[in-house]
Amino acid sequence: MDFLKFKTALVLLIAASLFATHVAAQTSPALGDELRSAFRESYKHEKNGKISKAIDALAKVYSGKSYEINARLGYLSNLNKQYNESIYYYKTAIELMPLSVEARLGLSNPVAAIEDWTTLEINYNDILKIDPNNSQANYNLGMMYYYRADYNGALKYIEKTANMYPFDYYSVLMLAWTNLKLGRSREAEVLFNKVLLISPDDKSAEEGLGLLGGKK
Repeated sequence: MDFLKFKTALVLLIAASLFATHVAAQTSPALGDELRSAFRESYKHEKNGKISKAIDALAKVYSGKSYEINARLGYLSNLNKQYNESIYYYKTAIELMPLSVEARLGLSNPVAAIEDWTTLEINYNDILKIDPNNSQANYNLGMMYYYRADYNGALKYIEKTANMYPFDYYSVLMLAWTNLKLGRSREAEVLFNKVLLISPDDKSAEEGLGLLGGKK
Protein backbone atom coordinates (compact mmCIF):
# COMPACT_ATOMS: atom_id res chain seq x y z
CA MET A 1 0.00 0.00 0.00
CA ASP A 2 1.46 3.40 -0.97
CA PHE A 3 1.54 6.30 1.49
CA LEU A 4 -1.48 8.13 -0.01
CA LYS A 5 -3.70 5.04 0.17
CA PHE A 6 -2.48 4.33 3.70
CA LYS A 7 -3.22 7.92 4.76
CA THR A 8 -6.71 7.77 3.24
CA ALA A 9 -7.47 4.45 4.96
CA LEU A 10 -6.25 5.82 8.27
CA VAL A 11 -8.42 8.93 7.98
CA LEU A 12 -11.47 6.80 7.19
CA LEU A 13 -10.72 4.53 10.15
CA ILE A 14 -10.43 7.48 12.53
CA ALA A 15 -13.62 9.00 11.12
CA ALA A 16 -15.49 5.73 11.62
CA SER A 17 -14.16 5.51 15.18
CA LEU A 18 -15.23 9.08 15.95
CA PHE A 19 -18.69 8.38 14.49
CA ALA A 20 -19.07 5.27 16.65
CA THR A 21 -17.97 7.24 19.71
CA HIS A 22 -20.45 9.99 18.86
CA VAL A 23 -23.30 7.50 18.51
CA ALA A 24 -22.32 5.85 21.80
CA ALA A 25 -22.21 9.24 23.48
CA GLN A 26 -25.73 9.95 22.25
CA THR A 27 -27.15 6.66 23.49
CA SER A 28 -25.11 5.82 26.61
CA PRO A 29 -26.20 8.37 29.28
CA ALA A 30 -29.57 6.76 29.98
CA LEU A 31 -28.04 3.31 29.98
CA GLY A 32 -25.26 4.58 32.23
CA ASP A 33 -27.79 6.00 34.67
CA GLU A 34 -29.70 2.71 34.72
CA LEU A 35 -26.54 0.71 35.35
CA ARG A 36 -25.35 3.07 38.05
CA SER A 37 -28.71 2.85 39.75
CA ALA A 38 -28.63 -0.96 39.59
CA PHE A 39 -25.15 -1.09 41.08
CA ARG A 40 -26.13 1.39 43.80
CA GLU A 41 -29.13 -0.78 44.70
CA SER A 42 -26.97 -3.91 44.64
CA TYR A 43 -24.41 -2.42 47.04
CA LYS A 44 -27.17 -1.26 49.37
CA HIS A 45 -28.69 -4.75 49.57
CA GLU A 46 -25.28 -6.35 50.10
CA LYS A 47 -24.53 -3.93 52.96
CA ASN A 48 -27.78 -5.00 54.58
CA GLY A 49 -26.92 -8.67 54.16
CA LYS A 50 -29.55 -9.28 51.48
CA ILE A 51 -27.35 -11.01 48.93
CA SER A 52 -30.15 -12.48 46.82
CA LYS A 53 -31.65 -9.02 46.37
CA ALA A 54 -28.21 -7.66 45.52
CA ILE A 55 -28.02 -10.26 42.76
CA ASP A 56 -31.55 -9.51 41.54
CA ALA A 57 -30.75 -5.81 41.22
CA LEU A 58 -28.05 -6.57 38.65
CA ALA A 59 -29.93 -9.42 36.98
CA LYS A 60 -32.46 -6.82 35.78
CA VAL A 61 -29.78 -5.09 33.71
CA TYR A 62 -27.66 -8.14 32.92
CA SER A 63 -25.51 -8.09 29.81
CA GLY A 64 -23.18 -10.85 28.71
CA LYS A 65 -20.96 -8.10 27.30
CA SER A 66 -20.43 -6.26 30.58
CA TYR A 67 -17.29 -7.20 32.48
CA GLU A 68 -18.38 -5.22 35.52
CA ILE A 69 -21.77 -6.90 35.84
CA ASN A 70 -20.35 -10.39 35.41
CA ALA A 71 -17.49 -9.81 37.85
CA ARG A 72 -19.90 -8.43 40.44
CA LEU A 73 -22.38 -11.27 39.94
CA GLY A 74 -19.54 -13.77 40.25
CA TYR A 75 -18.62 -12.26 43.60
CA LEU A 76 -22.21 -12.09 44.88
CA SER A 77 -23.11 -15.60 43.69
CA ASN A 78 -20.11 -16.97 45.56
CA LEU A 79 -21.23 -15.14 48.71
CA ASN A 80 -24.66 -16.70 48.23
CA LYS A 81 -23.07 -20.16 47.86
CA GLN A 82 -24.33 -20.41 44.28
CA TYR A 83 -20.99 -21.75 43.16
CA ASN A 84 -21.84 -22.93 39.65
CA GLU A 85 -23.43 -19.57 38.86
CA SER A 86 -20.42 -17.79 40.29
CA ILE A 87 -18.06 -19.82 38.11
CA TYR A 88 -20.15 -19.01 35.05
CA TYR A 89 -20.08 -15.27 35.70
CA TYR A 90 -16.37 -15.17 36.47
CA LYS A 91 -15.55 -17.16 33.34
CA THR A 92 -17.68 -14.77 31.30
CA ALA A 93 -15.78 -11.85 32.84
CA ILE A 94 -12.48 -13.52 31.92
CA GLU A 95 -13.62 -14.02 28.33
CA LEU A 96 -14.42 -10.31 28.16
CA MET A 97 -11.14 -9.21 29.77
CA PRO A 98 -8.59 -12.01 29.18
CA LEU A 99 -5.85 -10.26 31.18
CA SER A 100 -8.01 -9.79 34.26
CA VAL A 101 -6.22 -11.11 37.32
CA GLU A 102 -9.01 -10.00 39.65
CA ALA A 103 -11.62 -12.16 37.88
CA ARG A 104 -9.29 -15.18 38.05
CA LEU A 105 -8.66 -14.59 41.75
CA GLY A 106 -12.42 -14.35 42.20
CA LEU A 107 -12.92 -17.57 40.25
CA SER A 108 -10.61 -19.41 42.64
CA ASN A 109 -13.17 -19.04 45.46
CA PRO A 110 -16.14 -20.97 44.01
CA VAL A 111 -13.78 -23.47 42.36
CA ALA A 112 -12.18 -24.18 45.75
CA ALA A 113 -15.63 -24.37 47.37
CA ILE A 114 -16.64 -27.25 45.07
CA GLU A 115 -13.18 -28.81 45.59
CA ASP A 116 -12.25 -28.83 41.92
CA TRP A 117 -8.52 -28.87 42.64
CA THR A 118 -7.47 -29.50 39.04
CA THR A 119 -9.25 -26.40 37.77
CA LEU A 120 -7.98 -24.42 40.74
CA GLU A 121 -4.37 -25.28 39.92
CA ILE A 122 -4.89 -24.37 36.27
CA ASN A 123 -6.45 -21.09 37.33
CA TYR A 124 -3.50 -20.15 39.58
CA ASN A 125 -1.06 -21.01 36.81
CA ASP A 126 -3.06 -18.82 34.42
CA ILE A 127 -2.74 -15.96 36.89
CA LEU A 128 1.03 -16.44 37.09
CA LYS A 129 1.31 -16.32 33.30
CA ILE A 130 -0.14 -12.81 33.47
CA ASP A 131 1.34 -11.72 36.80
CA PRO A 132 4.33 -13.94 37.75
CA ASN A 133 4.78 -12.18 41.09
CA ASN A 134 1.17 -12.43 42.25
CA SER A 135 1.57 -13.26 45.93
CA GLN A 136 -1.83 -14.90 46.41
CA ALA A 137 -1.45 -17.24 43.44
CA ASN A 138 2.14 -18.13 44.38
CA TYR A 139 1.28 -18.82 48.01
CA ASN A 140 -1.86 -20.84 47.33
CA LEU A 141 -0.19 -22.87 44.59
CA GLY A 142 2.68 -23.54 46.99
CA MET A 143 0.20 -24.72 49.61
CA MET A 144 -1.37 -27.11 47.13
CA TYR A 145 2.04 -28.66 46.52
CA TYR A 146 2.79 -28.74 50.25
CA TYR A 147 -0.34 -30.73 51.08
CA ARG A 148 0.53 -33.15 48.29
CA ALA A 149 3.86 -33.65 50.06
CA ASP A 150 5.63 -32.25 46.99
CA TYR A 151 7.91 -30.05 49.06
CA ASN A 152 10.25 -29.10 46.23
CA GLY A 153 7.25 -27.82 44.29
CA ALA A 154 6.00 -25.98 47.37
CA LEU A 155 9.39 -24.37 47.95
CA LYS A 156 9.41 -22.81 44.49
CA TYR A 157 6.23 -20.83 45.10
CA ILE A 158 6.24 -20.18 48.85
CA GLU A 159 9.85 -18.98 48.83
CA LYS A 160 8.94 -16.45 46.18
CA THR A 161 6.11 -15.10 48.30
CA ALA A 162 8.29 -14.97 51.42
CA ASN A 163 10.97 -13.07 49.51
CA MET A 164 8.39 -10.49 48.43
CA TYR A 165 6.84 -10.28 51.92
CA PRO A 166 9.62 -11.16 54.39
CA PHE A 167 7.55 -10.17 57.44
CA ASP A 168 4.36 -11.96 56.42
CA TYR A 169 3.41 -14.55 59.04
CA TYR A 170 1.90 -17.20 56.77
CA SER A 171 4.59 -17.05 54.08
CA VAL A 172 7.50 -17.25 56.51
CA LEU A 173 5.87 -19.97 58.61
CA MET A 174 5.09 -22.19 55.64
CA LEU A 175 8.54 -21.61 54.19
CA ALA A 176 9.96 -22.77 57.51
CA TRP A 177 7.86 -25.95 57.49
CA THR A 178 8.70 -26.60 53.84
CA ASN A 179 12.41 -26.37 54.62
CA LEU A 180 11.96 -28.68 57.59
CA LYS A 181 10.20 -31.25 55.41
CA LEU A 182 13.08 -31.03 52.92
CA GLY A 183 15.61 -31.70 55.67
CA ARG A 184 17.06 -28.21 55.48
CA SER A 185 17.38 -27.85 59.23
CA ARG A 186 19.45 -24.68 59.42
CA GLU A 187 17.15 -22.76 57.05
CA ALA A 188 14.09 -24.01 58.91
CA GLU A 189 15.50 -22.98 62.29
CA VAL A 190 16.26 -19.46 61.10
CA LEU A 191 12.79 -19.12 59.61
CA PHE A 192 10.95 -20.46 62.67
CA ASN A 193 12.81 -17.93 64.79
CA LYS A 194 11.75 -15.19 62.36
CA VAL A 195 8.15 -16.32 62.82
CA LEU A 196 8.59 -15.80 66.56
CA LEU A 197 9.48 -12.17 65.86
CA ILE A 198 6.20 -11.78 63.99
CA SER A 199 4.17 -13.83 66.46
CA PRO A 200 6.22 -14.22 69.69
CA ASP A 201 4.14 -17.04 71.21
CA ASP A 202 3.39 -18.91 68.00
CA LYS A 203 2.70 -22.57 68.73
CA SER A 204 3.43 -23.79 65.21
CA ALA A 205 6.88 -22.18 65.17
CA GLU A 206 7.62 -23.54 68.66
CA GLU A 207 6.56 -27.00 67.49
CA GLY A 208 8.88 -26.75 64.51
CA LEU A 209 11.82 -25.70 66.66
CA GLY A 210 11.00 -28.52 69.05
CA LEU A 211 11.25 -31.03 66.19
CA LEU A 212 14.59 -29.52 65.26
CA GLY A 213 15.80 -29.65 68.85
CA GLY A 214 16.30 -25.88 68.74
CA LYS A 215 15.66 -23.27 71.39
CA LYS A 216 12.83 -20.74 71.35
